[in-house]
Amino acid sequence: MSGLIDIKVPDIGDFKDVPVIEVFVKPGDKVKAEDPLVALESDKATMEVPSPRDGVVKSVVVKVGDKVSEGAVIVQFEGAGEHAETRPVVSAPPSPTSAPAGVAEVRVPDIGDFKDVPVIEIFVKPGDSVKAEDPLIALESDKATMEVPAPLSGTVREIKVKTGDKVSEGAIILVLATGGGGAASAPVAAARAPVAAAPAAAPAVQAGVVDEKAFALAYAGPAVRKLARELGVDLGKVKGSGNHGRIQREDVEAFARGGGAAAAKPQAAAASGGGVGGIDLLPWPKIDFAKFGPVERKELGRIKKISAANLHRNWVVIPHVTTHDEADITELEQFRVKMNKELEKSGVKLSLLPFMVKAAVAALKKFPEFNASLDGDTLVYKNYWHIGFAADTPNGLMVPVIRDADKKSIPDIANEMNALAKLAREGKIKPDQMQGGTFSISSLGGIGGIYFTPIINAPEVAIMGVCKGYWKQHSPDGKTWTSRLTLPLSLSWDHRVIDGAAAARFNVYFANVLADLRRVLF
Repeated sequence: MSGLIDIKVPDIGDFKDVPVIEVFVKPGDKVKAEDPLVALESDKATMEVPSPRDGVVKSVVVKVGDKVSEGAVIVQFEGAGEHAETRPVVSAPPSPTSAPAGVAEVRVPDIGDFKDVPVIEIFVKPGDSVKAEDPLIALESDKATMEVPAPLSGTVREIKVKTGDKVSEGAIILVLATGGGGAASAPVAAARAPVAAAPAAAPAVQAGVVDEKAFALAYAGPAVRKLARELGVDLGKVKGSGNHGRIQREDVEAFARGGGAAAAKPQAAAASGGGVGGIDLLPWPKIDFAKFGPVERKELGRIKKISAANLHRNWVVIPHVTTHDEADITELEQFRVKMNKELEKSGVKLSLLPFMVKAAVAALKKFPEFNASLDGDTLVYKNYWHIGFAADTPNGLMVPVIRDADKKSIPDIANEMNALAKLAREGKIKPDQMQGGTFSISSLGGIGGIYFTPIINAPEVAIMGVCKGYWKQHSPDGKTWTSRLTLPLSLSWDHRVIDGAAAARFNVYFANVLADLRRVLF
């Protein structure tokens, strides 16, 4: 042995003094390249630091709770004559290729124990020129999001995968024409990208029109890129406020709020004459609340921060109008109670929400503009019916999606809702379980209230809000009165797409379906 080999914290972006939350190895352990050594967690991302090489752990320099930054030594390996400066931690060993000279097949690198990982984004297209380390695709498992960068410069000749495909280590993702003769021997397994752990859950937000090439070339780390996708922000349009123009989390959040790159400091924006619609905005009040009495400060959770940015963007960008109505659910409630008794042995428990999902599908089919999205000046009509429902969780509001609700029975929808809501509460729901919605329902039925204004979940164009049913006196002929169970409805709609008459008709039809579910047969 001729000394020790220091394994250091790699480039983790702008994060500094990041706590060590887990140590995976101990002295004497034999590790292989890409085995995790420690896990770090900032307030913005969780990162596993993998081993850059095979080796035997001589000593562990850090412990849980220590704070580290780029370049800090975390583990020492037994030396064997090799220089202490190892190759970058984020690299991976090359894979063989059968590609001819001048052409390289780029494969999925070592991604640990992950298999059949979905492709969630493709950053390039045939004909694009890429440089080494430019991101090519993004993969997302239930535990992590990974960007696969280009292993060498070249021109994209052919893309072998598409969004939604599932890949594992060694799978070919695309073919690069390098223009040189050495491509066949070049490493073509892309380097492993720094891993930012997927959040426990994220609000269901779909990206708008994004310049993928500019997004790919933007100067931002993987955690920031993931946030940008969640918020539908085109990184190519965001100005970074970090060192050398690096895009930081607050830049993305500010852009999503409609304030541009520097809006993380609203006082500066206001002082420079920033505003909305030509009206200058006053700076946010800066008040020392403690001088008025005792206070307690508590940082907003990550999910609530993301939700806040989404809600603010949707409220500012979409011209909301809310139309209120009522549904007579007297017979529906009697039917629901009866069915719950019949289904008791099966374990199925029906709330009103699955019935509302079915009513929504029927209404969306009758009024297809409510099942559409704006793409610039084009209205995209969707021939599928994926219904989102707002779930209240300890981490904040989340919107799981019931896919193909038109093809599922009410008990099936009820079971799926219960399973998704449980995953959301436990922080285990996957991002793809909250994507693709065409219409949402926000129910306060278990709490109370009468009417409210739900905020549209972009890029959807409408959302139905419902409150707790209450008994109300009705007189169909003005002479006789009966008590009917009444459900308050609050439909918010995008006035760029929908007009008031259509919204009123939608509400009326939705209410009529709830009053008599036999209407879904027509």
